Amino acid sequence: MNEDLLQETLAAIKSDMTKEAASLFVDLIIDYLTSDKEKVCTSLAAEEIASRFNKPLPREGQPLTDVIEKIAQDILPDVNRLIHPMYMAVPVAPPLPATVWMESLIGALNQSTRVFCMSPTGTPVEMHLIRWLAEKVGFGENAGGTFTSGGTEANFTALLAARSAVLPDSWQEGVGAEAPVVLCAENAHYTIFRAVAQLGLGKRRAITIPSRNSQMDTDVLAARLRELAQTNTKVMAVVATAGGCGTGAFDDLSTIGKLCSAYGVWFHVDGAHGASALLSKKHSYRLRGIEQADSVVWDPHKMMLMPLSASVLLVKNEQYLENAFASSEENKGNKREKWNQYTRSFMASRRADALKVWVALQRYGTDGLGVLYEHLCHLTEILYETIETRNDFEALHRPECNILCFRYIGNFSIDEPMLDTLNRKIYNHYNHSGLGFIAATPIRGIVALRVTIMNPLTQVEHLQTLLEGLVNTAQKLLTTEDLY
Repeated sequence: MNEDLLQETLAAIKSDMTKEAASLFVDLIIDYLTSDKEKVCTSLAAEEIASRFNKPLPREGQPLTDVIEKIAQDILPDVNRLIHPMYMAVPVAPPLPATVWMESLIGALNQSTRVFCMSPTGTPVEMHLIRWLAEKVGFGENAGGTFTSGGTEANFTALLAARSAVLPDSWQEGVGAEAPVVLCAENAHYTIFRAVAQLGLGKRRAITIPSRNSQMDTDVLAARLRELAQTNTKVMAVVATAGGCGTGAFDDLSTIGKLCSAYGVWFHVDGAHGASALLSKKHSYRLRGIEQADSVVWDPHKMMLMPLSASVLLVKNEQYLENAFASSEENKGNKREKWNQYTRSFMASRRADALKVWVALQRYGTDGLGVLYEHLCHLTEILYETIETRNDFEALHRPECNILCFRYIGNFSIDEPMLDTLNRKIYNHYNHSGLGFIAATPIRGIVALRVTIMNPLTQVEHLQTLLEGLVNTAQKLLTTEDLY
């Protein structure tokens, strides 16, 4: 062993445990948080950015100041600036400042919430947060849940719990020759279809229910449930969506819940985006009926504005969640495991992400987070109303939350294929300019521009700037590009 190198490395560790070292990172973060004059996103290709890092693995350490300089030069200039009020692309939040600082403390503590003895404070905080959120949903004293890495894991885990309820022997025996089916809307998140396949049911066992005005058609759902009951086809779950990723639509949870109850079917709500409406006095009505659900996914890293990742699965009866991860009859329902979250989760090494949600609730309160939700939805409604007064844009739906799909149509006659091409090019060229960042998505066969307003610092004037930027982009394209 190189004793000199060991002492040098230990000295570097001690040096990095000072306020002086921490301030170097704090300064970087503050610079980023106040960088709304910079470009919103990069115009560079992936290959060009990647070339910066195409270097040999470092064998020797460097002064921390040199590392900070590399971050400032190679990392920060080309990040997506979610903090910029013109960033309106996807439902990823510019994190609330208090939670940004808490992230550093979570990393410093490095507690694993797998078992109580590894995180004596983090584990109870997670469990109490789950209790608070379950109460918001309307669940009773048997409720429980787990923090997950995101909606993908949470939805998969929810269906795993449903499988443990419908097929209690599936851990030992599998799903059998005739697997149960899962019903969901045609515009359900892709992770639902993927989970059905990954659970061993087979993707064809995901039965899609047509949508009407972006909502699951409950008349068709009722008919399908009736048909499946008549043929003795086992239904593992019906999956509804609260705040869909396409248009932000909310399914009719009340009607779907009653149908599930009538047929004895597990009712799952993917509320990754929209469950935070429960914090809003104005918007909570959209989730009427959610208390009938057997499981709910709620992502605080979306509309509660947490840093990634912070996602929660809530279940009405925690026993089904524990059974989903029980490898034998002996440890099913083992009360000694009450404070050990690994019995309800895929993850063994579990980051204490609940702590940042706890900090946000302590700092801003549910009422504060609720009015932020309302503010973002209000801005989206203003954008919709503005578009409705114009002849050069067309809104494709009325917003139900902070998501709006629309398209540029100009003040002239243009056929649908050309409109699709034009809007696709507007999306690409506008984002490439760095003036703003939006998304594009197909809606009813139409290429739509999609805005998701996630930044509470976005104001009405930024919406006007957005429309002006899109018009300018369109006019340049119409004079320089062949759209056919």
